[in-house]
Amino acid sequence: MPKYDRRQSSPALYCQWYKHREPCQTLSTMRKGVRSFAVLLTALFFSLSLWAQNVTVSGRVSSTGTGENVSNVSVKVKGGTQGTTTDGAGNFTISVPSLPVTLVFTSVGFETQEVTVNSTAPVTINFAPTTIIGQEVVVSASRTPQRILEAPVTVDRVSAVAIRNAPAANYYDFIGNLRGVDVVTSSLTFKTPTTRGFSGSGNYRVNQIVDGMDNQAPGLNFSVGSVIGLTELDVESMELLTGASSALYGPGGMNGTILINSKNPFRYQGLSYQIKTGIMHIGDQERGVSPYYNWAVRWAKKTSDRFAFKIGAELIKAQDWLARDYRNYKRLGTTGQISAGTRETDPNYDGVNVYGDETTINLRTSVLDLIAQQVPFLAGYISTLPGNIPVSRTGYTENQVVNPTTINFKFSGAVHYKVTSGIEAVLAGNWGTGNTVYTGSDRYSLKDLKVGQYKLELNAKDWFLRGYTTQENAGESHNITVTTRLFNEAWKPSPTWYQQYAFAYLNALQAGRPDLEAHNIARSTADIGRPAAGSEQFRQLFDEVRKKPISAGGGLLLDKSDLYMAEGQYNFGSKIPFADVIIGGNWKQYVLNSEGTLFADKIDSAIKISEYGAYVQAGREIIKDRLRLTASGRYDKNKYFEGRFTPRVTALYKPAPDHNIRLSFQTAYRFPTTQQQWIDLKTTSGILIGGNRQLAEKYNLINNAPYSVKNFNERVPYQESKPESVTSFELGYKALIQKRLLLDIVGYYGTYQDFITRRDVIQTPTGVPPVSTTSGTGFSIVANAPGKVKTYGWALAAEYLLPANFVLSGSLSSDKIEDVPTDFRASFNTPDLRSVLSISNSGFGFNRNLGANITWRWQKGFLYESDFVVGELPAYHTVDLAVSYKVPTIKSMFKFGANNFLNQYYRNAVGNPSIGGLYYVSFAYNVL
Repeated sequence: MPKYDRRQSSPALYCQWYKHREPCQTLSTMRKGVRSFAVLLTALFFSLSLWAQNVTVSGRVSSTGTGENVSNVSVKVKGGTQGTTTDGAGNFTISVPSLPVTLVFTSVGFETQEVTVNSTAPVTINFAPTTIIGQEVVVSASRTPQRILEAPVTVDRVSAVAIRNAPAANYYDFIGNLRGVDVVTSSLTFKTPTTRGFSGSGNYRVNQIVDGMDNQAPGLNFSVGSVIGLTELDVESMELLTGASSALYGPGGMNGTILINSKNPFRYQGLSYQIKTGIMHIGDQERGVSPYYNWAVRWAKKTSDRFAFKIGAELIKAQDWLARDYRNYKRLGTTGQISAGTRETDPNYDGVNVYGDETTINLRTSVLDLIAQQVPFLAGYISTLPGNIPVSRTGYTENQVVNPTTINFKFSGAVHYKVTSGIEAVLAGNWGTGNTVYTGSDRYSLKDLKVGQYKLELNAKDWFLRGYTTQENAGESHNITVTTRLFNEAWKPSPTWYQQYAFAYLNALQAGRPDLEAHNIARSTADIGRPAAGSEQFRQLFDEVRKKPISAGGGLLLDKSDLYMAEGQYNFGSKIPFADVIIGGNWKQYVLNSEGTLFADKIDSAIKISEYGAYVQAGREIIKDRLRLTASGRYDKNKYFEGRFTPRVTALYKPAPDHNIRLSFQTAYRFPTTQQQWIDLKTTSGILIGGNRQLAEKYNLINNAPYSVKNFNERVPYQESKPESVTSFELGYKALIQKRLLLDIVGYYGTYQDFITRRDVIQTPTGVPPVSTTSGTGFSIVANAPGKVKTYGWALAAEYLLPANFVLSGSLSSDKIEDVPTDFRASFNTPDLRSVLSISNSGFGFNRNLGANITWRWQKGFLYESDFVVGELPAYHTVDLAVSYKVPTIKSMFKFGANNFLNQYYRNAVGNPSIGGLYYVSFAYNVL
C-alpha cells in the first residue's frame, strides 16, 4: 500500500490514494488548472475590501388572501445582482448600493410585484396569490431564463410546489407523469426515464444534470436514477428538455436532458424535515406486506449577507419489488424468445428471473455417448435415444439470491460565499450509497454502491466557472446470473451433476418410466445435496462466490471508475446590443478502473478517455414582439474518435399574445459509451465486448470473423465503431387561451445515422459456418446500423384551470421507429400510444389548506428488447393519488398518497420487477 502523502491532501486525491489507483496520478493535468482557479478565487476574495458602503432595507411580506406571512419569497434588486429571501415570518433584509431602489418580489403561486423604496423605513408588501398557468421560467431550453410559454423547443418544468403536492412517493417518480415520458423500473430505487424512444434500464441517450454536474456513474455511463444526487427537500425544480440537446449540453443528449436544481441556502433557510412511512407488497404472496420508510432532513442558514451553507440527508428503506417472470426463455446465442414450458415440463427450462439454469448441455452428445463408450452393454439402448437432449441445471429464483432490502442513503452539503455583490463561490458535494438492482445484459445487484460528486464553482449574472469530479465505487456489486451459475458449480460441478443425471435418467427409462418423468427423477437425483435457499450452507457458499472478482472466477464487479470535468460559460447579452450571445466550453476525462471485471483494463492500468468541447449560441429578435431566431453550434472531440459539430436553429413566432409557434432544426450525437468502447464481460448468453479494436484482436474476430446468429452463412467482418448522430425537425404550437387553457402540440421527425446497437454473432474455432447456436462462442458486439434509422412522433398536452383552483391536465403521445435492419436490435422499447390524465388542486377548502392530486396513466403494449431478454410487454394502466393538508402556522404539511392505488401489479420492462401499490403518509416541517 503506498504511503499517504500530505501534499496530496485534497479530497479527490486522497480518495484516489485510498483506492490505490493510477487516476491519482492522472490529475496532473488538472492540478495546474486547479491552482490557477484557486489564485483567481483568492484574488476575488481580496476584492471584498473594495465594496462600497451599502444601505439596508428591511420589511415583511404577507398574503392578501389569508393575511399570513409568506416565507421563501425571492427579493431582488431590479437590474442588479443583490438578492435575498424572506424568512419563516415573512421578514427580509437586503443591502443595496443606494436609494431609491426598485425591489422585485417573486414566488411560485403569487403575482410578481415591483416596489420602489425611497427610505430605510420598514416596507410592507401585500402579496397577491395567483394561479396563472404557463408562467413558469425555464433555463434548459436555451441556457438563459425565459417563460416556458416562449421556449423555442419542447420543455417541461416541475416546481418545488408541484413536487410537494405530487402523487408520488419520491420526487423522481413525478417525471413519469410528464408527457411522452417512459419509465423503466429496475428496482424501487432505480428508475430510468426516457423520451422519444430507446427506453431501458439505464439510458445513454438522456443526459441528467444536477446543479450543473453530469449525474452519470462513470463506469455505467448513465445515471443510476436518483440513487445519487439531491435529497427531496433540497430540490428547487426539475426541467425536462425533450429531444436532441447536444448542441448546448454535450454528447449524450440524443433524446433529451433532465436538469435538477437545488435550493440556494441564501433563499431557502431554516430546518426542514420530512417523515414518510407506508406499506407495500399488498397481495404479494411471495414477499408479504412490508413497510416503506423515507426520512429526510435539511438545514440551511445565512450567517451574513455574504455567507450561507446547507446540509441535508435522506434515507429510503424498503423491501424491493420482486422480479418474478418465470416464463421459459429459449436462448438463441445472445438473443432468444419466450416459449412454453416450466421446470416440471421442460428439462431445458430457463426462467427469465430464475438464475443458474442458464447452464445447459446436450445430454446425448456430452454425456450419454461417453457412457456408451465406457459401458458397452448400454450403447445399443443409448443409440435409440434422440440426438439432441438439452438439459439445464436447476436454478434459483431472484427472491432466493438477492437481498430483498433496498436502501438508499444520500448526504449533501454546500457552502455559498458572495465574493462580491455579483460573484458567488460555491463548494458543494453530493454523496449516495445503497442497495439496488439493475438490468443490463444480466440482472445485477448493486450492493453497497457508492458515488460521490464534488464541485467548486464561481458564478455571476453573466458567467460561471465550474470544476467537479464524480467518484464511483461499486462496493459489493455483482452479476446475479453469473454468481448463481458459479454457485451451482461450487456446490456440485456440472460434470458430476450431469453424470449423475444421465445415469438416473437411463435407469428410469429402462424401468419403463415415461421420458418426462424420467427427466424429473434424474433431476431429483442430481440435485441431492443442493443447498436450500436461505440456509446457512447456502448463504456461506453464495457469499463466498459473490465476493470473488469476476476475473478470479466469481461474480464481483470491482468498478472504481472516476470522472473529472471542468467547464465555463459567458453570456454576452449585456455587452452586445444587437444579439444575445453565449459561449462556453468544457474538458472531461473518464478513468475506467475495474481490474478486468467489467472493462478490458488491468490492475494498476486504468483506461483513460478524454473529451473536450466548445459551443456558441446567438439569438436575435428579427421582428419586434413577433419573431425570434436562435442559432447554436457545438464541437466535441473524443480521444478515440474524430471531432463532431452539432448545430441547432430555432425560430419562435408569436402570431398573437400568448400564442407561440416554434420550429426547430436540431442535431445531436453521442460517442460510444465507455462500455460500448471497452466492456469485456462474460455473461449468461455469451461474451459482451466493446467496439475498440484491441478487443476484436484479443478474440481474433478480425482474422476469424464470426457469423450472424440469424444467418449462419453470413459472415460479419470487424468494423470500427463510429459516433451516432441524429437530425431532428420539430414543429410545435403553444398557447395560453383566456388565461385558463394552456395548450401544447408538437410533432417531430428524426433520422439516426450510424445508429449504435448490438449484433449477435457466433465464432467457430475453425472458421466454418456454424450449424447451431452451440457450435461456437457467442458474442454480442457493438455495431453501427447501415443506412438511416428513422423515428417520428407527436404529443398533445393540455392544462385547464377550473373554478375553485382545480386544474385538469392531460397528454396523449406517440413514438414510432422505421428502417431498422432485420439483423440489428434497436431496443426502441416505446409504446406507439400513451396517455396521462390528471386533476389537481394545490389549495382549496378552509383557508385553501387542502390539496389533492389524482393521476391516471396508460400505455399500449409493445415488443421489449434488451441484452437480457426479448419479449412482449403487455399494456397497463395505473392510478396515483395524493391528499394533503397544510398547517401554515408551523409551515408544515400532512399528506396521504398512493402509487398504483388500484394495486394492479404490472411491469414496464420484460425481466424487471412487478410493481404493486405503495401507500404512504407523511409529515413535512418547514416546507411551505
